[in-house]
Amino acid sequence: MVFNNHTLFFMIRTQVYLPKPLYQRIDAVARKDRKPKAQLIRELLGQGLAKRKTETIGQGLQSLARLGRELKARGPADLSSNIDHYLYDD
Repeated sequence: MVFNNHTLFFMIRTQVYLPKPLYQRIDAVARKDRKPKAQLIRELLGQGLAKRKTETIGQGLQSLARLGRELKARGPADLSSNIDHYLYDD
């Protein structure tokens, strides 16, 4: 257990295979910063994941609809009345 900002975190142990050059870089930075490698890896993963854009399914669908409008994409005029044909027929 780790106490961080008054929040209780339970750690889950995991195993990850790293290429030797990456492991050596982590080892060098951990020694330079005087931190355990595990702590450094957690911090780097946290920073990297924080930078990634997460998008909900709804936001993804809205982005897709916006792209369709920008590209002026059109489906078949009879799509709603022939949906089964378009989905299941060859």
